[in-house]
Amino acid sequence: MRFALASLLALAAAPLLAQEMKMPSTPPGAPIAARAVAGTYKVDSDHTQVLFSVSHLGFSLYSGQFIQPTGTLVLDPKNPARNRVEISFPIDKVQTTTPALDEHLKKPEFFDTAKFPEGRFVSTRVTVKGLSATIAGKLTLKGVTRPIVLHARLIGAGREFWGGFAATASIKRSEFGLGSGVPLVSDRVDLVINAAFEGQ
Repeated sequence: MRFALASLLALAAAPLLAQEMKMPSTPPGAPIAARAVAGTYKVDSDHTQVLFSVSHLGFSLYSGQFIQPTGTLVLDPKNPARNRVEISFPIDKVQTTTPALDEHLKKPEFFDTAKFPEGRFVSTRVTVKGLSATIAGKLTLKGVTRPIVLHARLIGAGREFWGGFAATASIKRSEFGLGSGVPLVSDRVDLVINAAFEGQ
């Protein structure tokens, strides 16, 4: 009886919830640079991904990700030289398709998450050209900091939710003290950052 009553109440409330949400009929974001508004934005952790891919035994690509990244974006469309990006990602939340591998990656021969629980990218220079940007910066992994360049493109911008970009880069993992398994698992790691930002 209680279950039936709860179900009826949920059904009765559903139309009201749908009205309150007022879902748009078209996507509110679009790759239009003119929509970018100056300000400081925070990473939307639920919609931001830090992905990595390596060659496995020369047969296939194998990918994983670091979830729940955090960070900020300082945006000034009129003065792009002031633009800055910082993204941090918890290494102990690494995810692949194999739970045993996830645990192995946390050990000292790889990321050693007990000593180095976080990875971090901090921009040093942002050069904007149309909907694309070159983001020079420093990547820190396992206590090692090295320069890298992200090649980014605007995915979308909007009013309520500023939007985000997709960025790519390649690194040599051995340069960060992560060379275990090379060359059976490639030294080259391709990175993708799908970053979403929202107003603070």
